[in-house]
Amino acid sequence: MRLLVLLIFFSIQSHALTYKSDGTVLDKEGNIISDTNEQFEETPLAANQLDQARKMIGFNQWLFDNGFNQFLESDGKPKSKICDNARENSQIWNYNNCGGFTGTNNLDIKIYTERGDEIPHRARPNKDSLLFYAWHYIDQGENFRTKKISPSKSPYEFQFNLIKDKDISDEINNSPLLSYLMFKNDKIIIDEVSPKDRFGIVFNDETNWTSHSVGKSIVSYIAGHAICEGYIESTETTLGDWEVLNDTLYANVKLIDLLNMNAGDHKYVTEEKGLIKTGRWFNQHGIKSYAENELKGSQKSKNKYNYHGLATNIIFNYVAHKAGKNFKDLLKDIWQNKVKIKNEVWITTPDEDSFSYRYAHLLTRYDYLRFARAILEDWQNNTCVGDYLKTIYDQRINKNNDEIAKEYGGQFHFNYPGLSSLNILGMQGFGGQQILIDLDNSTIIVINSVHYGYDDKKIVTKKLKSYKNY
Repeated sequence: MRLLVLLIFFSIQSHALTYKSDGTVLDKEGNIISDTNEQFEETPLAANQLDQARKMIGFNQWLFDNGFNQFLESDGKPKSKICDNARENSQIWNYNNCGGFTGTNNLDIKIYTERGDEIPHRARPNKDSLLFYAWHYIDQGENFRTKKISPSKSPYEFQFNLIKDKDISDEINNSPLLSYLMFKNDKIIIDEVSPKDRFGIVFNDETNWTSHSVGKSIVSYIAGHAICEGYIESTETTLGDWEVLNDTLYANVKLIDLLNMNAGDHKYVTEEKGLIKTGRWFNQHGIKSYAENELKGSQKSKNKYNYHGLATNIIFNYVAHKAGKNFKDLLKDIWQNKVKIKNEVWITTPDEDSFSYRYAHLLTRYDYLRFARAILEDWQNNTCVGDYLKTIYDQRINKNNDEIAKEYGGQFHFNYPGLSSLNILGMQGFGGQQILIDLDNSTIIVINSVHYGYDDKKIVTKKLKSYKNY
């Protein structure tokens, strides 16, 4: 049966309240709750399901506001009866969308709860579900973006020598792909973006799309500039001069070990469990909060590859600490004068704590390519940042049977299966985000995707080989 949202035939229940598909909130006896100042008593599951229902309400409102009536069951239905007595903009009013569109959509959408508000790694959603999540990720990014880097006054302008590649065209029309760009010898030769009948109604050339863990490589590039500008001595610097990290294992860790996810911290934090002691996630709070709680008194163990986001967030905020009042100017110089972005770049922070920068960035599809092109130029022209990139390449370490690539260095992936004959510097992010740079053959592939599910071997591995001498 199709899911006619606002989640028709579906109720969200806790031991105290029931949230129905039309937005009505009932007490445990089944009575409609009036507009009161009482605090809702919810279980975590009920709160999560309610959050999903509210996202659907927002999605329907967006469809309605933008004229996508082909996806709507009607132009609107009567408001929930609770709206008759609800105070405008109160908690009850907002929960029940009393001031907005109240129709349903006709899309076959599956809501996932196993990974919070993201699609689980191995799930393979249908097109309608992917459309919803594409909208949701963009909407979520707009809520998280808090630090803006304005466009360059002289953005890098691409040249084009476009060809059609059937494999890429097939994937862009039949997979979760949003965008595919191939840059070869200073020109874009393949440029595909999801059409309007797939995800093009939410994603276009001006969309700020989340980097996910590609942002880890962005942070490394920023750290390289901080070294070249003299804010940090070298990759061998220990982090003990940052008082926030006092009485934690990281005070005795070298920057290169954090860059390599090799800091001896596996007893305290992992990608799967977050901060092991409490289960708190490393993207939800500032570094100081973790240092004063879960990490207080922590001791460094033997170095071991342990991939997780806290390491990158510590690097990013350490750079902010070392650059001090010049941090914003450092970022502006990188993005505006080096990368030469054409659109805004957004940096995410979970709160206003001065050391709560997160690795996730929001860029447009072409600005991701501008970023990759800057890396390629640094590498090939032996700039100071190019020397930094070669240093982290030389100090890369082996992973533990990782399926993506065999080696890791400085927040980049190296030695990809099937590409051992090429000198590839890679960046990977959740949901299938990828940037791969063939450093010797001047080739870049940039992929933005709603989720995994495209044929990586066909459109990445095969293409880097076949276009090697193009």
